[in-house]
Amino acid sequence: MLPSLFLDTPASEDAQRGKRRVLVLCTGNSARSQMAEGLINHFLGDRWEAVSAGTQPSGYVHPLAIRAMTELGIDIAAQRSKSVDEFRGQAFDAVITVCDNAARTCPVWLGQGRTIHIGFPDPAAAEGDEQERLDAFRSVRDAIREQVLAYLTQFDEPSITVDDDQSAIVG
Repeated sequence: MLPSLFLDTPASEDAQRGKRRVLVLCTGNSARSQMAEGLINHFLGDRWEAVSAGTQPSGYVHPLAIRAMTELGIDIAAQRSKSVDEFRGQAFDAVITVCDNAARTCPVWLGQGRTIHIGFPDPAAAEGDEQERLDAFRSVRDAIREQVLAYLTQFDEPSITVDDDQSAIVG
């Protein structure tokens, strides 16, 4: 069994003002989770506060992730790669893993909220010239925008089936 990194804690000031919190996890926290953080804060920032982290942070935000997000008018250049340990003991309404490895190595969630895995291919692993690699980032960005934002928009609707352990899997 993996150690728990999260404990029940009082709701943050954002939660008290009606804003929910979501943690987006990936292995390196350089591309998928960074783009998800930017998308959530841009499009759903009135209802959600997103942060992202990695189980093995890379130490940088991928330049092609920054470029792909800039195309939508979202600047993630100031974001940084963070360790999941930075969020130990913080309360989240949702924890979303966006890569298969993070879903397998994600710490056990004992706090308030639900965990879900919504997987996407790693755009950093794309091969080809710069344009082909940028296209991979765009594709993943658009898929994250569609699937993760839809999940969070419908978060409180009863149509989402959640297991007894408060986890769910989409797509």
